[in-house]
Amino acid sequence: MLLPLLRLRRSVRQFLPTPVAAADIEILREAVLRSPSSRGRRPWEFVIVDDPELLVQLGAAKEHGSLFLAAAPLAVVVCADPDKCDVWIEDSSIAAIILQLTAESLGLGSCWAQMRLRPHGDGRTAEEYVKQLLGLPPRYRVDCVIGIGHPAKRSAGHAAETLPWKQLHHNRFDPATAEN
Repeated sequence: MLLPLLRLRRSVRQFLPTPVAAADIEILREAVLRSPSSRGRRPWEFVIVDDPELLVQLGAAKEHGSLFLAAAPLAVVVCADPDKCDVWIEDSSIAAIILQLTAESLGLGSCWAQMRLRPHGDGRTAEEYVKQLLGLPPRYRVDCVIGIGHPAKRSAGHAAETLPWKQLHHNRFDPATAEN
């Protein structure tokens, strides 16, 4: 059942220096390739990075929120060919969460670093930086980079009472109960 896993999952930005086992990487690879996509177009591509120098460079991909990638033992760059499908963003995002949930199921931690629509800081976008760093074709787009590894510490999952229950509606949207 997925719900117990969701109850545990938290973003992890601090990792032990322990490499991710090859068998776990193979499971992660298969999981992303099994991700659903619109009309089965599979516009996504995945670049699996475990080279320490590249990880440090990925950590500098954007002005804020990517530094944790420099210390992650593994990162997966989720990119796509937008010519294959007009909903490449959604398809890539689905694959990214499948990857994160699979990592969690293996006892690994993960965190999403948004690249699309984010600045790098030198006049380029984070996407342009990652595309150049990894040699992606010009037409490809970079949705995100997922850092993965053994958590340096585990935080408790979010308690049920902290969930935004007022954002759930039955049959019709009820503005009286909606969060403003």
